[in-house]
Amino acid sequence: MKIRTLAIPAIALTAVLALAGCSDTGATGNGMPGMDHGNGSSSAPAANANEADIMFATMMIEHHRQAIEMSDAVLTKEDVDPRVTTLAEDIKAAQQPEIDQLERWLEEWGASDSGMGMDDMGHGDGMMTEDDMQALEAATGPEASRLFLEQMIEHHNGAITMAQEQVDNGQNPDAVALAQKIVDDQTAEIATMEDILASL
Repeated sequence: MKIRTLAIPAIALTAVLALAGCSDTGATGNGMPGMDHGNGSSSAPAANANEADIMFATMMIEHHRQAIEMSDAVLTKEDVDPRVTTLAEDIKAAQQPEIDQLERWLEEWGASDSGMGMDDMGHGDGMMTEDDMQALEAATGPEASRLFLEQMIEHHNGAITMAQEQVDNGQNPDAVALAQKIVDDQTAEIATMEDILASL
């Protein structure tokens, strides 16, 4: 019985030493790939962003900027439906912080100088033409309210299409989450705008 009793601690000690040997692998950084979070490496964000992420961030910045420009245009006018004014203020309040976040991501990904801009925006993205913007600038009163709503519905639909492409093809989880938020938020805003438009 004594021999058997002594054998148990010996086996336990062997197991502890074996586990300690396994843990050394992680301590030296030779463990599983991707388990070195928090090491301060500047290359980590870029490794977690693909071409779809960069395209989404770059194009959505331009898209949001135009939405803010459209909102500013209607906010300077008199006799605009107060529901439209509130909506324009909400759009500005939501989209400027998103622009700031997207710009930070591009910088972190080393893609802030990608060279893409509004000239690269394709059909179906909801971007207003120069003529569209001039028409909004020139409109007054109820006509300004109506035109803003019609244009912003088209603009939002384009943003939803762009954001859904990011949800489907993006790699960076934070960028994908923002894209889904844009889909959800702007779908709800389109419903609001359609209700206002129907009652003008």
